[in-house]
Amino acid sequence: MEKIRNYTPDLAEENYKKLAELFPNAVTETKDEEGNTVRAIDADVLRQEISATVVEGDQERYQFTWPDKRKSVVLANSPISKTLRFEQEKSVGRDGTPGGTDSENIYIEGDNLDALKLLQETYLGKVKMIYIDPPYNTGSDAFVYNDDFRTTHEKFSEVSGQRDENGNVLFDMHPNNETNGRFHSDWLNMLYPRIRIAKDLLSRDGVIFISIDDNEQANLKKVCDEIFGRSNFIGMLILKTATDNNPSQINTEHEYMMCYAKDKNQQDNWLRTSEAAKRIIEKYRELKEKELSVDEIQTELRKWIKANKESLPQVAHYNCVDNKGVYSSSGNSSNPHPGGYMYDIIHPITGLPVPKPQNGWRWPERTFLKYAADGEVEWGNDESTQPHIKKRIETAVDYLRSLIYEDNRATTKMLADLFDGQKVFDNPKPMAVLARIIDYVTTTDSIILDFFSGSATTAHSVMKLNSYDDGHRKFVLVQLQEKTDEKSEANKVGYKTICDIGEERIRRAGKKIKEETGADIDYGFRCFKVDSTNMEDVFQRPADLSQDQLSLFDSNIKQDRTPEDLLIQVMLDLGALLSSKIEEIDIKGKRVFSVSDGYLLACFDEKVDEDVVTEIAQKKPYYAVFRDSSMADDSVAANFEQIFATYSPQTVRKVL
Repeated sequence: MEKIRNYTPDLAEENYKKLAELFPNAVTETKDEEGNTVRAIDADVLRQEISATVVEGDQERYQFTWPDKRKSVVLANSPISKTLRFEQEKSVGRDGTPGGTDSENIYIEGDNLDALKLLQETYLGKVKMIYIDPPYNTGSDAFVYNDDFRTTHEKFSEVSGQRDENGNVLFDMHPNNETNGRFHSDWLNMLYPRIRIAKDLLSRDGVIFISIDDNEQANLKKVCDEIFGRSNFIGMLILKTATDNNPSQINTEHEYMMCYAKDKNQQDNWLRTSEAAKRIIEKYRELKEKELSVDEIQTELRKWIKANKESLPQVAHYNCVDNKGVYSSSGNSSNPHPGGYMYDIIHPITGLPVPKPQNGWRWPERTFLKYAADGEVEWGNDESTQPHIKKRIETAVDYLRSLIYEDNRATTKMLADLFDGQKVFDNPKPMAVLARIIDYVTTTDSIILDFFSGSATTAHSVMKLNSYDDGHRKFVLVQLQEKTDEKSEANKVGYKTICDIGEERIRRAGKKIKEETGADIDYGFRCFKVDSTNMEDVFQRPADLSQDQLSLFDSNIKQDRTPEDLLIQVMLDLGALLSSKIEEIDIKGKRVFSVSDGYLLACFDEKVDEDVVTEIAQKKPYYAVFRDSSMADDSVAANFEQIFATYSPQTVRKVL
C-alpha cells in the first residue's frame, strides 16, 4: 500500500522532472553555496537542444521584474503541509437547511495562497471562470497575507501575533503606503503566486476576470501577460462608477475588469440569447398577436423593459430593441458605409417608395432584398412607416461591451437591505454586473472560483443566475479571516470577520431568492477552514526526533482530529471534489465513508479485521484508504494485499 502524501505537490520538483524527461542529457550535478552536491540543469546543453538564444546574466532583454520576484515564483511552487477541515455548524444544506452537508458549493476560510495550493490537484483544470477583486494598492490598503519575504516564519509569527485557537498564524496585517520603499513590490509579491497557481485550476476554455483601478492596472497587465501569455488577453472592461469625491485634475469615474483566457483558441462565442432576452422575445410575440403596428410594438416593448429592469439584471444591452430597423443612425459603428446606404425601397402594397432616412439605410441593398425575399421584413400599412427586419427581434442576443455602468449606490443599498438596513460592508461589487459576466462566460454546470471573496457577491450572483435558468453552476469562495474594524457597524452587530459577513450574506441571499422564485437550485455551501496538517510532527520529520520522543506518539494523527478531518485530507490528496456526495455506511460494525457512490471508500477505525477488508474489496472502489494502524493484527496486515488481489486487483490502496 502507498502512503497518502499529506502535503501539496512540489511544483518546482515536477517542473524539474519534466525538463529532465525532455532533455536527460542536460541533467548534471554541481556544488551549491554551502558546498553541498546538488542537481542542476546544464544551460549550455539546453541551449544546444533547443537551438535558441538563451539570455543569461546581465544581458539586456525585455522583461518585467521587481525585488523578490524570484522568491515569489519559488513561493508559488513550494509545497505546504496543511489541510482543510469541515465546519458543519457554519454550513448550509442545498435547500437552505442550517448545518446541512449536501450542498455542492464551497466556502473556505483561510489564506488564499494556502487554499489554492490545497485545491490545485482536486480542481486542476475544472474551473470555467475565476473572478477576483484583490486589494487595489491605493496607498491606504492594509495587506492581509502571511507570505512576508523579509522575515523568517518564526519571526513573522512573533511580529504578527495573529493566531487561531490552535495556535496557527492567521495573517499579517501591515499598511502599505507610497512611503514604503516596497510599495509596488509588496503588492506584486502578494498577487503573483496566487494568480500563477490559479491559472492551473482553469479549464482549457476557462477565463479569469480581475477587478483593478489605475494604481496597479499597468502592473497587473504585465503580470497576466507573463502568466497567461499576451496572446490570451481577451479585453478590458471599463466599469463606470460614481464620480470621485476628491478630484484633482481629472475626475476618476471608472474602474477596470481585466480578462484573460487559459487558451483563447478554446473560447466559444460569448453572444448569448439569455433568459432575459428570451423574455423580451416572448413579450414581443405577445404584442405582435395584438395586431399593433411596428412603431406601437416598439413603444410598448420599451415601456415593458423599463418597467421590468429589476427582474432583468444580467443583461445590459437589448439588440432586439435597439437599432433594429433597416435605417441607419448617425455614426452607427455597425454600418460600414459612412452616412448609410442610399437606394429606393418600394412598399409592396402601395407601390410607392419609402422616404429615405436622413442618414440612409442600415443594410446594403443586396442584403435588404434578401431579407425581403425571405419574408423577414416587417412592413407598415403604407410607405410612411419605416420597414424593420424581423430577424433582429427573433434572434435577439446579448453581448459584452467594454463600457459598463456600475451603480455603486444601488449595490450598497441592496446589500444593506439584505442585512436589515445595516451597512456591514463597504463598496460591495455589483451583483448585476457580475451575474451578467458569469452568464456570458459559463454554462449551466460550470464551476466559478473567487479567492478574494469579500462580501460573497460572486456566490450571490451565481445563485441568482441559477434561479433564472435552473442552472447548476457551483461556486468556490476563499476568504481570509480578516477582522472587521472594532468601530465598524458590522463589528458592533456581531460580524467579527469578513468571513462572518460573506457566509451570512449567502444564507440570507439564498433564503430571499428561494422565497421570491421557488427555484430548485442549490442555496447552500459547505464551509471549510485552512488548518495545519492532521498528522503529528513525527510523520513529517521523524529524523528530528530522538527515540525517547518517538514513544510519546501512540498515533501519527493529532488527537483533536476526527475521521471527517482525515477524509477531507484524503479527498484533497486523491483529487476528489470537495463537493462530492459523501455517505456513511456500516460494514461489520466499522464506520466507512463512501465518496461519489463508492469511487472512494475510506475506513479510519481501529481493529479492522479480514471480514471488513474483504467486504470493502468486494465493493470494488477505485480507491480504498485505511489508517496506518487500522489492522486488527499482523495476520490481517499480511493478508490485506491478497484480499484485494482476489476481489478487486484494480483498486488503488493507500494508508494514512
